[in-house]
Amino acid sequence: MSAKQDDDLNARLSRVRVVLVNTSHPGNIGAVARAMKNMGLTQLVLVNPAEFPSGEARARASGATDLLEQARVVDSLDAAVADCAVVLGASARLRSIPWPSLDPRAAAERVLDTTESAQAALVFGRENNGLTNEELDRCNYLVHIPANPEYSSLNIAAAAQVLVYELRMSLLDQLGRRDNRFHSDQPRATAEDLERLYAHLQQTLTELDFLKPSAPRQIMRRLRRLYGRAELDRMEINILRGILNATRDKLAQAKTEESER
Repeated sequence: MSAKQDDDLNARLSRVRVVLVNTSHPGNIGAVARAMKNMGLTQLVLVNPAEFPSGEARARASGATDLLEQARVVDSLDAAVADCAVVLGASARLRSIPWPSLDPRAAAERVLDTTESAQAALVFGRENNGLTNEELDRCNYLVHIPANPEYSSLNIAAAAQVLVYELRMSLLDQLGRRDNRFHSDQPRATAEDLERLYAHLQQTLTELDFLKPSAPRQIMRRLRRLYGRAELDRMEINILRGILNATRDKLAQAKTEESER
C-alpha cells in the first residue's frame, strides 16, 4: 500500500466509532478493543459500563490498552452518537417492525459512504439481551450477521470483529480501485468500434478454420465477454485489428505460395 493509501485508510477508519452499551463483563470491552486495533479503528465509546476501568479489560485487550486509555465513558447512547451522521446497531434478532437492515458487507459500504467527511458509529448492546427497541430507534440501520440460525448468538467481541473486518476489507478494496485503476490516455472504444472488432475477429478465425461457419456463436459469445471485461480503448482496438490484418496477410501469403508449388 502506498503512503497516500495508508493515510487515507487511517483517516477514514478514525471516523468510525464503536459504541458498547451497558457492557456487563469488562473482559468483553478489552476483547472489542483488541478487535478494533487489529483492524485499525481507534474510537471506543462506552455507555454506562458495569465495570471500567478494569484489570480484566486490560488483560483481554492484549496490547490494545491504548484504546482503553482513550475510551470515552458516557451516560447515554444519545451522548455517544450525537455527532454521527450514520448509526448502525448490531442486532442478533430482526425486528417485527420493518426497519432498514443490512448484512455486515453492505453495512461496511454504508459506513464508508459516510466517512468521506463525517462520523459513523457501530453500536453493540448488552451481552444478555442486546439493544432495546428504544436504542435501536436511534439507529439508521440494523446490522444482522447471517449466522447459523440454530446457533446465531455471537459474543460481542466476535460480532465486532466481523463488522470491523468487513469495514477494513471494503475500504482497502475501495482505495485500491481508486488509486490502482488504469487510466488510459486514449478514448474508450465505442459499441460500434467493438462490433467492428468482433466482425473482423470472426472473419479471421473462420479463415483460419478455428471457427466453423455453421456454428460460431458459442466461441464468439465467450470472446465478446472476454474483450468486454477488458474495457478496451480505441488504440487497443486498432492494435488488435492490426494483428488480425497481419494474420490474414500471412494466411493469404501462405495460400499463394502453396498454390505456386
